Amino acid sequence: MALQLWETLKESITVYTGLSPATFFTVLALGLTLYYLVSAFFGSVDGGHSQQRSRAFEEPMEPLPPPIQLGEITEDELKQYDGSDPKKPLLMAIKAQIYDVSQSKMFYGPGGPYALFAGKDASRALAKMSFEDKDLNGDLTGLGVFELEALQDWEYKFMSKYVKVGTVKTAVPVTDESQATEAPAEASSDATKLPEASDDADVAKPADDGPSETAPKETADETATTNHDAEKKE
Repeated sequence: MALQLWETLKESITVYTGLSPATFFTVLALGLTLYYLVSAFFGSVDGGHSQQRSRAFEEPMEPLPPPIQLGEITEDELKQYDGSDPKKPLLMAIKAQIYDVSQSKMFYGPGGPYALFAGKDASRALAKMSFEDKDLNGDLTGLGVFELEALQDWEYKFMSKYVKVGTVKTAVPVTDESQATEAPAEASSDATKLPEASDDADVAKPADDGPSETAPKETADETATTNHDAEKKE
């Protein structure tokens, strides 16, 4: 029975493939070997990608350290928290208010679409939706109504999502004390000179505008002399 089946199988292989049974089984063995090799190769590649995906998902799941309150810091100190140092938190400021955005490293961390905003007060850039270096500051002068409204929306988003950890110290302009003291001194000297001039004018004014006080005395003397001469003649 088994021999009959084998003979029938060999005849069928020859009829349908045109190959001898030995050649047919050799080709079949080579095909199976090639299939397993290819499957093993692509299977290892897929396994590597799956491991990378699992690691990528595991990294965000790691608990973040609690936000550290920094208080008031300068803009130069804020630049140290731009994500370049993985041991430091990722910070960003809006309207001089600093927020910890470490939980959104995929956006504000190195390589993220908004990485250039990290470590800076990006109020002007967010209001204008600009990525230019000249707008990466907290200067709000010259902004329009719609730009200020857009910035307000960003601020509300940060206030509801991130923790505030400090403020940016604003620079106070320094004035020259010598100039400040010289100006009042000059003003006071001018004020003291004005009364002297007015006094001189008051003294000289009667001499120019009216007769002097000696005029009536001279008239009286002339009248007395005339009367004396008249008495002598009598």
